[in-house]
Amino acid sequence: MDDNLRSVLTDLAEGRISVPEAELRLKTAPYRNLGYARIDFHRRLRQGTGEVIYGAGKTAEQISGIIGGMLSGGQTRILVTRLSAEKYARLEIPGDCPFEYSEEAQLLTIGTRKVPDGLGRIIVATGGTSDIPVAEEAALTAEFLGNEVSRLYDVGVAGLHRLLPHIEEFMTANAIIAVAGMEGALASVIGGLADCPVIAVPTSVGYGASFGGVSALLSMLNSCASGVSVVNIDNGFGAAFIASRVNHPKTDQPFGN
Repeated sequence: MDDNLRSVLTDLAEGRISVPEAELRLKTAPYRNLGYARIDFHRRLRQGTGEVIYGAGKTAEQISGIIGGMLSGGQTRILVTRLSAEKYARLEIPGDCPFEYSEEAQLLTIGTRKVPDGLGRIIVATGGTSDIPVAEEAALTAEFLGNEVSRLYDVGVAGLHRLLPHIEEFMTANAIIAVAGMEGALASVIGGLADCPVIAVPTSVGYGASFGGVSALLSMLNSCASGVSVVNIDNGFGAAFIASRVNHPKTDQPFGN
């Protein structure tokens, strides 16, 4: 047990601090300094979900070290995003830890699957097949955070008849993630059909004038449909995090990992 955590519990047990004081100290307390990373052990207490590892820009050795530090600190469920297959192959993961890796989504989950405990269902929809890698990052993240997820892929506006049969599903969802590149029109169409929050994810899919997703981003930001919010280009993880919070009203109990 971390020395700072032990001291808080000792002070509380011996009556030197109150429960609210102990809670405040725990919310602002320790991290572990690995030299190249500082692991935030109390993010779950503050935000409801433990720290997530962003794999891009880190070496396989650094990611392995962070995973080991998290596990030793008591975080039993870990999510690693933007993890290439090459780095994944070189990771050191303790043998007793269940884990799953998706090369398509470049996502690694460590720990047991969480039983969905949200209010309803999250839909992840894509404009085209080329948007699926970003959509899978969103879908797998949402499932990791304890949500029931439905996937509706390749239902873009170039063939609107593919989308219309799913109107009832959109109307009964608790949150919708709309993933699209090109002109990014999918979010506006879905936003005009659904009564729940729609989180739009512009992707870098498209020809030259799409400017690596900027065209879709600007289109989504200028959506004429109410209730559409937008995250950064290719940010499936961020969209899933928001959708999960929509699907988990704040309670006294933390959710997630």
